[in-house]
Amino acid sequence: MTEVKYIRPELIEAIARNTLKNYDASLILGYEAKSVPIEDIIESMDLSLEFQYIRKNGRILGETVFDDDYVPIYNMDEKRYELIFVERGTIILDASLLRCRTQGRLRFTAAHELAHWLIHQELYSGTGDTAAMAKSISKSSDADKYIERQADMLGSALLLPMCQVKKAFYRLSGDDRVLQLATQFGVSKQAMEIRLRNHHLI
Repeated sequence: MTEVKYIRPELIEAIARNTLKNYDASLILGYEAKSVPIEDIIESMDLSLEFQYIRKNGRILGETVFDDDYVPIYNMDEKRYELIFVERGTIILDASLLRCRTQGRLRFTAAHELAHWLIHQELYSGTGDTAAMAKSISKSSDADKYIERQADMLGSALLLPMCQVKKAFYRLSGDDRVLQLATQFGVSKQAMEIRLRNHHLI
């Protein structure tokens, strides 16, 4: 795998803005802040979105495929792993995400995987590897953790464009403002808190 490049936070924000603007400028410039249709954006970029059980233990929530290849998935009915052929540009989300009580986890995983496609293609293309979002990456290398942090940052910027978040933030008041914003943007309260804290709004 090629060396992981440092990407300035400002560039990550710019990549997110351009991606959203190319899909629908009102996601950045609109008067009313709204939930970003991340699945539609993925499909508008000629990427495929599939739901499969990626692992038996549910540890991997998403996977981005950079080259035509066979990838292992877990067949829940037959209780065994099997290889399926997947084309380049496929984002696989774990089918367990469809049972989540909130859409926040599913949407963040989709945004995280799109982020891999946008900024990590040169790392993965031609290697036969996929970029996979695990529930915990404590056993991963420092490079893997850094790649995942980059994807988290861009995923967050895609779902929570800061110009719209600030606009909505200053229109609200009260102790439950973070929860109101999380609901408005279709993310978890934790994701919203992190985004607001990183931009010194709370």
